[in-house]
Amino acid sequence: MILFIGGPEILVIVLVVLLLFGSKKMPEMARMMGKGMREFRKATEDIKRELNEDTKEIQDDFKEIRKNIKP
Repeated sequence: MILFIGGPEILVIVLVVLLLFGSKKMPEMARMMGKGMREFRKATEDIKRELNEDTKEIQDDFKEIRKNIKP
Protein backbone atom coordinates (compact mmCIF):
# COMPACT_ATOMS: atom_id res chain seq x y z
CA MET A 1 0.00 0.00 0.00
CA ILE A 2 1.34 3.40 -0.96
CA LEU A 3 1.31 6.00 1.80
CA PHE A 4 0.36 9.58 0.98
CA ILE A 5 1.32 11.83 3.85
CA GLY A 6 -0.33 15.24 4.05
CA GLY A 7 -0.17 18.18 6.43
CA PRO A 8 -2.34 16.75 9.22
CA GLU A 9 -0.44 13.46 9.24
CA ILE A 10 2.89 15.27 9.48
CA LEU A 11 1.56 17.33 12.38
CA VAL A 12 0.48 14.20 14.25
CA ILE A 13 3.89 12.58 13.63
CA VAL A 14 5.69 15.68 14.94
CA LEU A 15 3.51 15.73 18.05
CA VAL A 16 4.14 12.04 18.74
CA VAL A 17 7.90 12.51 18.30
CA LEU A 18 7.77 15.55 20.58
CA LEU A 19 5.98 13.51 23.25
CA LEU A 20 8.35 10.56 22.94
CA PHE A 21 11.68 12.36 22.80
CA GLY A 22 11.03 15.78 24.30
CA SER A 23 11.74 19.24 22.99
CA LYS A 24 15.48 19.07 23.70
CA LYS A 25 16.05 16.19 21.25
CA MET A 26 14.00 17.70 18.40
CA PRO A 27 16.72 20.02 17.00
CA GLU A 28 19.29 17.22 17.13
CA MET A 29 16.93 14.86 15.31
CA ALA A 30 16.15 17.53 12.70
CA ARG A 31 19.88 18.03 12.08
CA MET A 32 20.37 14.29 11.71
CA MET A 33 17.51 14.08 9.21
CA GLY A 34 18.92 17.05 7.30
CA LYS A 35 22.35 15.42 7.10
CA GLY A 36 20.78 12.17 5.93
CA MET A 37 18.77 13.92 3.23
CA ARG A 38 21.87 15.83 2.09
CA GLU A 39 23.90 12.62 1.85
CA PHE A 40 21.10 10.89 -0.06
CA ARG A 41 20.84 13.78 -2.51
CA LYS A 42 24.62 13.80 -3.00
CA ALA A 43 24.65 10.04 -3.61
CA THR A 44 21.89 10.28 -6.23
CA GLU A 45 23.74 13.12 -7.98
CA ASP A 46 26.93 11.03 -8.02
CA ILE A 47 25.07 8.07 -9.51
CA LYS A 48 23.49 10.27 -12.20
CA ARG A 49 26.89 11.77 -13.05
CA GLU A 50 28.51 8.34 -13.32
CA LEU A 51 25.72 7.03 -15.53
CA ASN A 52 26.00 10.05 -17.83
CA GLU A 53 29.77 9.63 -18.07
CA ASP A 54 29.52 5.89 -18.74
CA THR A 55 26.79 6.23 -21.36
CA LYS A 56 28.61 9.04 -23.18
CA GLU A 57 30.88 6.49 -24.88
CA ILE A 58 27.87 4.46 -25.98
CA GLN A 59 26.16 7.58 -27.33
CA ASP A 60 29.30 8.49 -29.26
CA ASP A 61 29.42 4.97 -30.74
CA PHE A 62 25.79 5.27 -31.88
CA LYS A 63 26.49 8.65 -33.47
CA GLU A 64 29.42 7.16 -35.37
CA ILE A 65 27.32 4.22 -36.54
CA ARG A 66 24.54 6.57 -37.71
CA LYS A 67 27.09 8.65 -39.57
CA ASN A 68 28.41 5.55 -41.34
CA ILE A 69 24.93 4.29 -42.24
CA LYS A 70 23.71 7.53 -43.82
CA PRO A 71 24.69 7.85 -47.51
